[in-house]
Amino acid sequence: MLKEYEDLDAIGLTEWIRSGEVSAAEVLEEAIRRAEAANVSLNFIAHRAYDEARKRVGDGTLPRGPLHGVPWLVKELATLWQGQPFTNALPWMRGVVAPCDSEILSRLKHAGMVPFAKSTAPENGWMLATESSLHGITRNPFNLDRTPGGSSGGSAAAVAARVVPMAEASDAGGSIRGPAANCGLVGLKPARGRVSLAPALGDFWHGGATILGVTRTVRDTALLLDVTQGQLPGDPYQLPPPARPYLEEVGIPPGKLRIAIVTNTPAGGTPLDPQIAAAVVATGALLESLGHLVEPQVVPYDYPRLLETYTAIAATETAAFFEAVIPMVGRSAERADMAPMYWSMCEKGRATTGVQHAANIEAMRQIARDIMGRMNTYDAWLMPVLPMLPRAHGYYDMSRDVDYYNRELLGPDCCYTMPFNVSGAPAIAMPAGFSRDGLPIGVQFVGRDCDEATLIRLAAQLERARQ
Repeated sequence: MLKEYEDLDAIGLTEWIRSGEVSAAEVLEEAIRRAEAANVSLNFIAHRAYDEARKRVGDGTLPRGPLHGVPWLVKELATLWQGQPFTNALPWMRGVVAPCDSEILSRLKHAGMVPFAKSTAPENGWMLATESSLHGITRNPFNLDRTPGGSSGGSAAAVAARVVPMAEASDAGGSIRGPAANCGLVGLKPARGRVSLAPALGDFWHGGATILGVTRTVRDTALLLDVTQGQLPGDPYQLPPPARPYLEEVGIPPGKLRIAIVTNTPAGGTPLDPQIAAAVVATGALLESLGHLVEPQVVPYDYPRLLETYTAIAATETAAFFEAVIPMVGRSAERADMAPMYWSMCEKGRATTGVQHAANIEAMRQIARDIMGRMNTYDAWLMPVLPMLPRAHGYYDMSRDVDYYNRELLGPDCCYTMPFNVSGAPAIAMPAGFSRDGLPIGVQFVGRDCDEATLIRLAAQLERARQ
């Protein structure tokens, strides 16, 4: 056992390996030991690739990059890992093997990271919990009766349990930020297009979905963004490069910022838990003590219209995805191959005409422009991540049809996260204490378009202030 392991973030772990006190192989074995021990109660492992990882650290070819020797969990959703299962937690895709690495995984490997397993996700990802017929229920380390969140709950549970210092997470409606809030972690949803989805995808839900990870420190999140960010020629979104490495932003004071604070419940949203509201208010007071101007505001969007538009697009895009992977699976999907919610989602998507889909996309773009215009007078917005504490298992009932599910279950709980998938704005979840029952609470900062730098400076300042 390497007792020092659990107290180190990814940067600290790499520094430890470089000091010569421990080897990358020893660190990997510690991660595997911890994974097997914690998985008994948490169930966050979707697939093991231990032998491949051992070969990677033992053959002398591991790159000595900025994350040299850091163990990594690849989320079992969307990301390709050559030669490993690619199921999206769907029984229908059980036999699919990834033909190549996704660009993000190639960049992580080049930085010296060591992927050794895949983390659990819910069936095709459309859930704020991590439960599937293929992998079962993933549990929260702080309370086994509660969810770690979704769809990146497997990764969040592993990081919170100190199995790994960081792990992959992706976000199409709150799936980085929600698990971060539920597990007391840092979770940045980058700006639309900041991280390339090549080669399998050019775009995903018209910029609504992106990939990065969950971590325990702001500096790890910043370095993770440095390693993975940047577009390839021909990517649909070409963003200006950062002025300096994001890791450098961690040490730069943010200056006096004008910050809007939101504690009202959007129409159509789940009522805000008073304990979460109190955490947001307390964070605002701390920011004022640090010299920022904090002003109350209401949510800057019409949530019912946004939810209806975005979920209609999601249904069409989901139906298209199931058609696109037929050659990999070898047959078309049938009703018995997926949860009833997903089957009805595909039916809804197939019934949407091309004209309707184009109109939905245009409506979403107009909504995004309106949101960003309303928010642009502030440097950042402070608000809840989720309106509720971690749900009990089984809440997101996928035996219901998609319209009921989106209207009554998932949609109301995404009322503070999904809008920024639509707008494309960067947003970061930060730990903000615990409930009376010991459940983590998170708060969220939302930034201006493409301005992850300000969010990282602000989050790092908050992290230092809270020690």
